[in-house]
Amino acid sequence: MKTLSTPTVPPKTALTKTVSLWFDYSCPYAYLASTQVEALCARAGANLVWKPMLLGGVFAAHATPQNLAGTLSPAKARHMHADLARWADLFGIPLVMPFEHPRRTVSALRATLAHACDPAIIHAFYRAYWVDGRAIEDDAVVREIAGKVDLSAHREDLRARTDAAIALGIFGAPTFQVGDNLWWGQDRMALVEHHLVATNPVERALPS
Repeated sequence: MKTLSTPTVPPKTALTKTVSLWFDYSCPYAYLASTQVEALCARAGANLVWKPMLLGGVFAAHATPQNLAGTLSPAKARHMHADLARWADLFGIPLVMPFEHPRRTVSALRATLAHACDPAIIHAFYRAYWVDGRAIEDDAVVREIAGKVDLSAHREDLRARTDAAIALGIFGAPTFQVGDNLWWGQDRMALVEHHLVATNPVERALPS
């Protein structure tokens, strides 16, 4: 009797590119990017690394006003809000500008590091800030999202990550990094994806 051989299944190709997303919860454009970047990396066959940084520290290094939105003229502010609303509608996501914006995000960022940048924690903090309008600087809100964690243990880590962002030349959020290449702004995501597909010898991981 002829024995049927088992078909050879090609192994799943290893991902050869990494996208680092530098972010802070206080940036609405970084929130927009956070809702799309995982799908982008899946399409392009790339790993995603979340890179928290303190945007206030980046702004200070570049002598940028801490409340950058507050420096805009009324006409420019309306333009920015309309742009945010347009992008949120395009992505099909909720976005509510908090009256108290910008809120302090130090505790939330340290709590994120305490959870090794778990995407579920990141998305929960973003939702709290940009959908539910919650004060993520409050200890009670941080504990509700991240549990009881030692925030002080991650003070130096957050500072070092912020310094690393500044050394790279990052001046705002979100910033996408692929190797030595940087793109600033969620509206550059198409360029990031194009770069990944054009430079990755295996454009996509094979399906399971």
